[in-house]
Amino acid sequence: MTTGVTNNTNNAANTTNTSNTSSSNSTSTSNSALDQLAGNFNSFLTLLTTQLQNQDPLDPLDTNQFTQQLVEFAGVQQQVDMNSNMQTLISLQQSSEAASALQMVGATVTLNGTSAALTSSAPATWTLNSAGPATGNVTITNSSGSVVYTGTTSLNAGSNTYTWNGTGNTGQSWPAGNYTIAVTGTSATGQSVTVTPQVSGTVSGVDLSKSPPQLVVGGTDYPMSSIQSVTNSTLGGLSTSLNSLNSALNTLTSFL
Repeated sequence: MTTGVTNNTNNAANTTNTSNTSSSNSTSTSNSALDQLAGNFNSFLTLLTTQLQNQDPLDPLDTNQFTQQLVEFAGVQQQVDMNSNMQTLISLQQSSEAASALQMVGATVTLNGTSAALTSSAPATWTLNSAGPATGNVTITNSSGSVVYTGTTSLNAGSNTYTWNGTGNTGQSWPAGNYTIAVTGTSATGQSVTVTPQVSGTVSGVDLSKSPPQLVVGGTDYPMSSIQSVTNSTLGGLSTSLNSLNSALNTLTSFL
């Protein structure tokens, strides 16, 4: 467990560096745009002042025209500032998502997913949520996409547990690994019934290289949005540990 947290902390540091680099690039671009805008605005004011000094008293400049130009310059500056603020908000959101994902390490979760692990000691297990009573046509494939089993199962409305022990239709025993299920439901009257597979497992890691961060459950990546429930009391302790780590890093930074 310590190794998993360390690896994910290192990943978080790498992602933070990448995020900081991206944020720095965005800030540099915004600053460059502001500098260019300021230069153009100063040039415009210089030209305007020169025009006012040398205008024909009998045919003065149209004040509405240069007032409109001033307003346009101000509008462009507001857009550049808004873009810079949006980049800052995006960076803060990404940091918040990464922190939330790291706190899930070690938690037992139930999430929408089709891939479950078959081990030498336990069958592959899915929860099939059916919109109504139905007959489910089940197809199970291995990691290479080959069909290893097909069959049917009776489904009640709501949650149904489905297990597969690794035995194929021909009696072949398939090796341990991740297997994917696909289920189509049909009612007694022949109508299609929606069936949603779910899997449960422990979050063993977080992939921070993707946006949003992906939770690693049973060797498969899942987005945070696929989580349906969390049942683990160790999250509070993990959160406290992460907060203590952040505090220690901040203290260390103050001495650098």
